[in-house]
Amino acid sequence: MKLTRNEQTDNIINALNKKDPEQFRDLFLKLHFYDQSQLLILMSTQQRSLLYQYLTPKELGDMFDELEVNEENGIDYLNEMPTRLAANVLSEMYTDNTVDMLSKASRDELSTYLNLMPISENHEIRQLLNYDDKTAGALMTTEYIAVNVGSTVGQTMQTIRQNAENAEIIYYVYVQDDAENLVGVVTLRDLLSNDKRAQVKEIMNSNVYRVFVDDDQEEVAQTVREYNFLAMPVVNRAGHLLGIITVDDIIDVIDEESVEDYSGLAGVNVDEPDDSPWVTALHRLPWLITLLILGMSTASLISHFEGLVSEASVLAVFISLITGTAGNAGTQSLAVAVRKLSVNNSREMGRLIRNEVVTGVLIGIVTAVVITVIVGLWKGNFVLGMVIGFSMVAAIIVANLAGSLIPILMDKIGVDPAVASGPFISTLSDLTSVMIYFTIARLFIVYLM
Repeated sequence: MKLTRNEQTDNIINALNKKDPEQFRDLFLKLHFYDQSQLLILMSTQQRSLLYQYLTPKELGDMFDELEVNEENGIDYLNEMPTRLAANVLSEMYTDNTVDMLSKASRDELSTYLNLMPISENHEIRQLLNYDDKTAGALMTTEYIAVNVGSTVGQTMQTIRQNAENAEIIYYVYVQDDAENLVGVVTLRDLLSNDKRAQVKEIMNSNVYRVFVDDDQEEVAQTVREYNFLAMPVVNRAGHLLGIITVDDIIDVIDEESVEDYSGLAGVNVDEPDDSPWVTALHRLPWLITLLILGMSTASLISHFEGLVSEASVLAVFISLITGTAGNAGTQSLAVAVRKLSVNNSREMGRLIRNEVVTGVLIGIVTAVVITVIVGLWKGNFVLGMVIGFSMVAAIIVANLAGSLIPILMDKIGVDPAVASGPFISTLSDLTSVMIYFTIARLFIVYLM
């Protein structure tokens, strides 16, 4: 009978606690590398100490390749090992994952580990660490398969066999000229379906999609998402092949960008660590205080119309109704605009603004008719209902326009459009809605007293 995951975990932990390396290895190595990494996180320091003794550097490297560095600081686990073992584990990992992990290390830790690694790997990792964060260079790995343009299919297959164990992906084989510039790509399917004597240059695809080493990671992710590539070659401005970015790293980028966008819409870091309530409060307070100050402008505006409210006190009843509806509409438009910008559909921004304005008109008219009838019957004053209805139409149109236009303007000036968060748009909508509402009400004050 197949064991559940909890039962597997219990058996593995029991083997560790009994200090039985054979039973532990038999059970632990049957797990997927990702499951191994998650089990590592659950272990105590003493249990991990035994694990480091029972596994080889290669087995540890496979496990650490699957460790979510952003979720758990892998460098802390490396520091639990003997220094030489840790350096060997880093050598067994894919270079992009090694770089991710070492980017969390202190200067002294970084120097120690690099000095203990082979010179060739040391040099590659130092180069990758120099690339700016969130660029193609910071994401790429140098473990790919490339052949010269003069190679045959048979020679290329031999190259794959020799390098398959260390390459991160073997489905794509990149073709270079004598100057090591990228000139084509051939897939494993192409190689298997052609005669071994055929020239690679005859079957390769010379129209290679590539990204530059300094391209933003979000642009790279968008390209991979649009064309469904398993990997993307990275070149310098001269066309020299430097590395590849694999789809697993692209998935991480998409997840990271989504978290950033949602954090902006919510006005809070949704991926923040499990800090104490005091630390969490300190992180959130600056933004909330900023919104509080902006909210004071709305209160000041209401105070400015205090005389109007005193003449027709019924107006005060519907302030929150209008501001709340407009704020919700603006946040919906903001979400659509940020999404469009995140997939680089900037050419559609003009149409987006038009659509949001028209949508605001349609939504405003329907809600205006409904609220006019309800207020007219409830308060016995259809003029009051019409004032609220007209105000709602105008407020929703302005909120939709602001929700779609502000993130576009922010993107144009180089500011992250997610900064135009939901709370900010809601506060702005409150201000404009109150102004619209009391301006229209003043025109009909005679009928409202």
